Amino acid sequence: MDRLHRAKALLADLIAFPSVSADSNLDLIAYVAHVLEEAGARVDISPSPCGTKANLFATIGPDVAGGILLSGHSDVVPVTDQDWTSDPFQMVERDGKLFGRGACDMKGFLAAMLTMAPVLGAQVRDRPLHFAITYDEEVGCLGAQHLVERLQKQGVKPSVAIIGEPTMMRIIEGHKGCHEYTTRFVGLPGHSSQPDKGVNAVEYAARFMNHLLQIKDQLRGMAPADSRFDPPWPTLNIGEISGGVAHNVIAPTATVAWEMRPVHPTDVQFVWESIDRFFTQDLLPAMQAISPDAVIETEVIGEAAALVPTADNAARELVASLTGQNTASLVSFGTEAGIFQALGTHAVVCGPGSIEQAHKADEFLAVDQLADCLEMLDGLGARLNG
Repeated sequence: MDRLHRAKALLADLIAFPSVSADSNLDLIAYVAHVLEEAGARVDISPSPCGTKANLFATIGPDVAGGILLSGHSDVVPVTDQDWTSDPFQMVERDGKLFGRGACDMKGFLAAMLTMAPVLGAQVRDRPLHFAITYDEEVGCLGAQHLVERLQKQGVKPSVAIIGEPTMMRIIEGHKGCHEYTTRFVGLPGHSSQPDKGVNAVEYAARFMNHLLQIKDQLRGMAPADSRFDPPWPTLNIGEISGGVAHNVIAPTATVAWEMRPVHPTDVQFVWESIDRFFTQDLLPAMQAISPDAVIETEVIGEAAALVPTADNAARELVASLTGQNTASLVSFGTEAGIFQALGTHAVVCGPGSIEQAHKADEFLAVDQLADCLEMLDGLGARLNG
């Protein structure tokens, strides 16, 4: 079986694992561990705090510092309420495209690196080749943060990392951060005919959302003069709201799920200083004047670091030499690359498929993109010897 057919077969197997972020990825991790162990890798599986998910970190080659890391996440977004023309968890090939949930985001890269693992493993001499597969990237890059903490304790630091998110095989040297939060309001229920005797959590959540929209407008004017992002300014988004129990009941609780994508760390400080002032000076005093037990609390879902472009980036130079590209770009979507960069590893994002296909019904990966990824990884062999 040639490499492309092998990669397709592996991709079909990976898609068949419905590793939605809300569910377990343990079956997929066990499958990948078996494939890598057959390629000669030493595999370390570390469970999540809840125990229903796990990260995988594997190494082929000498137990020395440095080496090359290939990294991707195992989880996919849900298919609920999406109108698929085929079973999203059964790969279908037609018109030069491979359809299935996670085909491009990002099981295509996982299939490519698993295909090349035995090929590259046979060429390893002086530098180790590492593989990382994480959980919960889609809900805050939680797995990668836990993995990097584990690697730090073990004293493991790859020299360079290639994170295979879908970029159409373009080299991405920088992206915005992604900070996700859920803010909960607890008020005081009562009969709607006596609104002054209750604290309507939905109304206070609405006031908070209006404040977020004001911040959103302010952020548009905070784009750095040399920003290469699209859009060039930090962004803020309200993704979900919920609350209340009935038409005639003063809503006792409400939640707002929101996120921001900073260009610079000072953007995060600006947003939170504004929110803290609004809570302490306006919302909470008004709520607690009626009910001292009223509260506002914010849960950090995930705070993924930005990938900061740097003049010295060995990963960028490595991938440029493998692909023949002489430019690198920035993107606005977040990845785990910034987390590995914080470990002290030079990192870039480069993988098959288009982000425009991700998270949609009939998600697909073009076959020629998968072939291009295999070709890029094939060139790593020479870098592992010497």
